[in-house]
Parts: sequence; C-alpha cells; structure tokens
Amino acid sequence: MTRSALLVLADGRFPAGGHAHSGGAEAAVRAGRLKDAADLEAFCRGRLHTTGLTSAGLAAGAALGLDPHALDEAADARTPSPALRAAARRLGRQLMRAGRAAWPSPELDALAAAFPRGAHQPVVLGTVARAAGLGPGDAAHCVVYETVGGPATAAVRLLGLDPYRATGVLARLAPEMDEVAARATAAAREGVDALPAASAPLLDITAEQHATWPVRLFAS
Repeated sequence: MTRSALLVLADGRFPAGGHAHSGGAEAAVRAGRLKDAADLEAFCRGRLHTTGLTSAGLAAGAALGLDPHALDEAADARTPSPALRAAARRLGRQLMRAGRAAWPSPELDALAAAFPRGAHQPVVLGTVARAAGLGPGDAAHCVVYETVGGPATAAVRLLGLDPYRATGVLARLAPEMDEVAARATAAAREGVDALPAASAPLLDITAEQHATWPVRLFAS
C-alpha cells in the first residue's frame, strides 16, 4: 500500500469530475433545507450513513477483487433514481479515464471494455484503488470523504458559506467517516450479498426534480 497514492486518489484536484456534482446539496438549498453550517452538517451526516455507506461498500468490494458485474448490478439495485444512476455512470467514465492514465492496469482495461457506457462510480473507484496498490479500506475512505466533501464544497459556492465553517463540518464528521468506512469494508469482506443497502429516498426524489431544471449550477 502506498499512502501517497491514496492522497492522489482522494485529492479534489484528481480529474474525476466530482467538482461538477453537489451530491444533492443544490436541490436542498433551493428547497430551503440547507441554509447554514448546521444544516450542512446534518445533510452530510445523513448522506454519510446512507448513500455513503452503500457506495463505500461497493468500492471496498471492487478493491477486494469481487466480480465487477455483480457489483455493478448491486449498485443499480441500490440506486432507484434514474438521474442518479446516469450521474454515477458519467462519473464512472470520467474516473476511469483518470485512473487509467494514472495507474494503467489490465483490470481497468477489462472494466472499461465491459462497461463502455461506464460502470457505477464506486465500482470504478474501487478498481482504480486496486490498480494503485490500495486496499478496500482505502477505497472506502475515499468514498466516505467525497460523500461529504462534495456537498461541503458545493455549499460554499451555493450559499457563500464561510469555507472555514464548511471545513469545520468535515473535521467534526471525521470520526463518523472512519466508522462508516470500517463498516463498509467489513461488509465487503463477506461478499456482494452482504453489502450495505442503506437508502435516502429524499435524495432520490430531489435528484429527479433537479434533473428537470433548465438552469442549474451542478450536474447533480
């Protein structure tokens, strides 16, 4: 395992396309549910323990070398929103391009060939982590961090939120991120059927609404 590779993969400057997505924060801001740092903390905590846990399990499974087709099917089953499924595959394609450039590997080539329209982003992330010499826990940590980091960055842009306060939210959530990553990794070691399937129906509903907006700052 290389700690530096983990930092590269988790870096917000890694060209994986995540900067264009708010993780549901844009819709929450418009609905009036996200107005300040306290709301942001509650929103991120909710994402972390639902979609974050589920996605981290998928990524950890891919990093372990579980069947990517089974993992992608599991991701589809855990993503009822067509808009979120499409976004996950777009992000998967972008991450695949970046991952193959950074850590070329036969596994990434095979995954790209098997899913020309893109596999789900967590499945790709786990496979990229594996190509980089990282383990399932590393992949899970990358996912849980981006689960809360994306909305926090978006909130700064959407609300003009003080970036110091947004960073404080992430710091306070750090122990929970570790716990969620550990739970996801433990589940992945039990196989695809044991992967978490926590859901956030309101995020699914608002994602469908967000996809119909004629003008929006973020892709999702």
